[in-house]
Amino acid sequence: MTEARLIIAASARDADLYYASRFRAPDPFPFFQVGRERVIIVSDLELGRARSQAAVETVLPLRTYEDRAKGRVPQPTMLDAVEEALRERGIGRLLVPGSFPAEYVDKLRDRGFTLQVKEGIFFEERLTKSEAEVAWITEALRVAEEAMGIAIQAIREAEIRGHALYRAGAPLTSEAVRRLIHHLLLDRDCIADHTIVAGGEHGSDPHHEGTGPLPAHAPLVIDIFPRSTRTHYFGDLTRTVLRGRASTRVRQMYTAVLQAQEQAFSLIRDGADGAAIHQEVTALFEGLGFSTGEANGRMQGFFHGTGHGLGLEIHEPPRIGKRGAILRSGNVVTVEPGLYYPGDGGVRIEDVVVVTDTGCRNLTTFPKVLEV
Repeated sequence: MTEARLIIAASARDADLYYASRFRAPDPFPFFQVGRERVIIVSDLELGRARSQAAVETVLPLRTYEDRAKGRVPQPTMLDAVEEALRERGIGRLLVPGSFPAEYVDKLRDRGFTLQVKEGIFFEERLTKSEAEVAWITEALRVAEEAMGIAIQAIREAEIRGHALYRAGAPLTSEAVRRLIHHLLLDRDCIADHTIVAGGEHGSDPHHEGTGPLPAHAPLVIDIFPRSTRTHYFGDLTRTVLRGRASTRVRQMYTAVLQAQEQAFSLIRDGADGAAIHQEVTALFEGLGFSTGEANGRMQGFFHGTGHGLGLEIHEPPRIGKRGAILRSGNVVTVEPGLYYPGDGGVRIEDVVVVTDTGCRNLTTFPKVLEV
């Protein structure tokens, strides 16, 4: 009995399916791989495009296999067509991803197929990036850097009135800076969701996107993670800047975060344990007097991971955090330590690196300056 890998998903949302097929579609379609043959089954609507664009050995028309299934069922479904294609190749054992729809699992088992569910990344090889993939990530990162430059220039041009920033006679808001970022990204064939422009107290919550007027003399956390609409790979970049004069406390936080990032850079290499790296970063912050814990119902200090994998997903393995993972040459990961304290705000600095045999190579070129 032959074994195959099987995915049924929309490749526009499923990174494993897009990686395997290099065919992007908004609606679910079946993919299976038996030996070295990669097969997709698509509707008439997608057939021509799939045959010209998909990086697979075989493209099958859904209609043909639905017609074959009519001998068994009067109104065949996609799953009936999949069954026909699998039986045609003598496939009886299937390896499916953890995201595989439960309704398909039950029906395939009822029809005599043996299924094994693979947790985590379905195609683990996609975590080791090729030179082309590193180039695609770098392209998206350069767009993020360009957008960061536009955002920081707007902040630099802002007039300080008391504790507020004004630009063109009106308060400069998180929303206004985010629009500048998104317009630039669209012009460069990139899109982004949840872009962070968080000032003051908003910045003390790592994933607060930021709303309303931006404060002067307070740190502003800007996190931009665009996805290329051409290659579908992500870039990721965070900088913390301040218009006005930083307090001694904020300067100390910024210096500590820079030190922590450099510490992580020095530890990243093939075979390194992400959990051990994160532990070293945490210990550095503690040693500098920046404690982490809950206060008044909120976490403060350093309470997220040091980094994460980057590629077709914005957050993918390997992780550099409490759970960690063994880093391998060719992994692309972010390095983004941060400190967050109500009353002071937040400071986060994020670069993207490629893991090498002896260390890491930083893909990020954007400068790190607090006061602008």
